[in-house]
Amino acid sequence: MNIHEYQAKEVLKAGGVAVPDGVPARSIEEAVEATAQLDGSVWVVKAQIHAGGRGKAGGVRICKSANEVRQAAQDMLGLKLVTKQTGEQGKIVHQLYIEQGLEIAHEFYLSLLVDRETEAVSFVVSPAGGMDIEAVACENPEKILSLPVSPTGPDGKQCAAMADMLGFEGEVKKQFAELAAKLFAVFTERDCSLLELNPLILTTAGELVALDAKISVDDNALFRQPEVASMRDLDEEDPREIEAAASGLNYIALDGSIGCMVNGAGLAMATMDIIQLKGSKPANFLDVGGGVTVEAVTEAFKLLFSDNHVKAVLVNIFGGIVRCDIIATGLLEAIKTHPMRVPVIMRLVGTNEEEGRRLVKDAGLDVRWANDLDEAATLAAAAAV
Repeated sequence: MNIHEYQAKEVLKAGGVAVPDGVPARSIEEAVEATAQLDGSVWVVKAQIHAGGRGKAGGVRICKSANEVRQAAQDMLGLKLVTKQTGEQGKIVHQLYIEQGLEIAHEFYLSLLVDRETEAVSFVVSPAGGMDIEAVACENPEKILSLPVSPTGPDGKQCAAMADMLGFEGEVKKQFAELAAKLFAVFTERDCSLLELNPLILTTAGELVALDAKISVDDNALFRQPEVASMRDLDEEDPREIEAAASGLNYIALDGSIGCMVNGAGLAMATMDIIQLKGSKPANFLDVGGGVTVEAVTEAFKLLFSDNHVKAVLVNIFGGIVRCDIIATGLLEAIKTHPMRVPVIMRLVGTNEEEGRRLVKDAGLDVRWANDLDEAATLAAAAAV
């Protein structure tokens, strides 16, 4: 689960990490009022959406008067912000963060993430802060240092190596070691999967401050993170994903045209790969799981049939624990309210396979049957053109 920048900074501040003073705002008047609560004569108005690249898209503005803050808030609230991470559909700005302006001496990149390859938490640092880190990794990989650390956090040698990469010396180097320890504590105690500061800044006064912050928390750990779970913003999530989660479905919306229904994450990934191999793209990841019910399958089909991006539906079920007749019954229930407006390609193999096929055929549905995954993907790609 992602949280907003201002929420991430609340979490960091509670962990002893220095962040600029700021006030969230949901209206123009709240934004203007925030200027009176913050010291200084320069304020930064930031759109709060779950995506990076806001500055280049017009979602961050430096203001030197309350009137400029008013104008910035007026321009941003309700704006559809389109960045590299939002895609063409963009995200609507519902709230802002008004932040105290700081004098910046230098910008850096710092993140912590779960490194699957090393099975550890890794620190990633770069002196090229404030930039697209993916571009830096591609064009100047020598400017990035990645260090997996032990379960107790970075040791002195690792902190020194990161500080050297960032060009820190003397008191700033000591300050960085303290910061690294605090960030690791926040990361582990809050069950984070990602903690990113881009940029981490060194002020002209010699203080390291998290100027921007992004935090993602492991969904599976939210039951023990009630404070963070309360920060969830449903406006930032795909309504289909929210609806699917309510039915116990593992669903992620994608940008393709073939809706997928599969049981098992591995089979789902294989199905999506072969769709790509056939020259098409999946519209979603949908794993109905092993203990799926008719009600859940019904909701899954409704999701796929109501998605205007879907041009064809590919059902790829290997019935081990899942019974094929449950999938068929779910389809019959779904079309009572959500007609089959697109071609459906089915591969049902395993438990109660014949019964599942019979139910669909007896209903007189125009379903295209496939005997293997290759044939199913070929039919789906052709139908989605």
